[in-house]
Amino acid sequence: MAGKKLLLVDCDCGLDDAQALMMALGAPNVHVLGITCCHGNTSLDNACRNVLRVLKACKRTEIPVFRGTSSSLLGQCLDSSAYHGKDGLGDVPDPSAPGLEHLQSEHAVNAMVRIVTEHTGQISLVALGPLTNVAMASKMDPTFSTKLKDLYVMGGNMEAVGNVTVCGEFNFATDPEAASIVLNQFSCPTYIATWEYTLRHQLPWKFFEEWVNLGTEKACFMKTITRHSGKYKTVMQNEAESHLESAFNSCDSYAMATAIDASVVTEYIRCSVSVELQGLLTRGMMVLDSQNLLGKENHAFVMKKCDIEKFKRLMMAALQ
Repeated sequence: MAGKKLLLVDCDCGLDDAQALMMALGAPNVHVLGITCCHGNTSLDNACRNVLRVLKACKRTEIPVFRGTSSSLLGQCLDSSAYHGKDGLGDVPDPSAPGLEHLQSEHAVNAMVRIVTEHTGQISLVALGPLTNVAMASKMDPTFSTKLKDLYVMGGNMEAVGNVTVCGEFNFATDPEAASIVLNQFSCPTYIATWEYTLRHQLPWKFFEEWVNLGTEKACFMKTITRHSGKYKTVMQNEAESHLESAFNSCDSYAMATAIDASVVTEYIRCSVSVELQGLLTRGMMVLDSQNLLGKENHAFVMKKCDIEKFKRLMMAALQ
């Protein structure tokens, strides 16, 4: 563990969470201390089962997995089964997959607070799903964010481009209150991979085909679970383009890649950020306060440009 980056990963394990986890597990300079699970892409129990399946595929079942929150702070849930499958991992069940009895008995939020306290100033928390667990950890321990080295988030948006609502990205729209708590109350350095950032750095489907056909055990696992979505086309259209682009988008992997290697991001927007909670059309939208009108002391680093070749190498290493 000496000399390695210490990660704590919070996720709602769907397909891109699995890809991001495998990226972390394939990085030689990283030690994953634990994985906490929350609702989001699928039910909480499915998310827990999926993490256990990923760890089995990577032969890393020694990493502790914790069950967390099953719904948003207000008790709401969204559905993303069209992409991830009803079980969150492509609807290709494995009869030999580890069962929920392999989970730790400690609640994920308690585990977060304990692990971060035990390694104060050393842990990078990588949040890949709705921020419910993370927000609850900060409520349980108001000093929680001061004990983190930094926080990496996949979520939100910077140009009001939504993927589940008109202006809302899935993770933030699933629990806007939790996102608001984290973005407004956390004092540690916070790095955000927004929906638009991932769209702008999608990979060609040709890369995806090469990636899942590497022939390794991990690649075979990835090919199996992504069969449901392999032909699913992520569609984007922004102001700069009048045509539609289709490409492979492993959203959560962009946040994970930055936690592993900061040089993957070549340009940030640094400003304070918040979340809209009231708007009829904009609830869950992330707001960039570029003029600092909110007067917040803590400014987030919103990812803008990516070294795509470094990102590809991390993706490839995940399935070696």
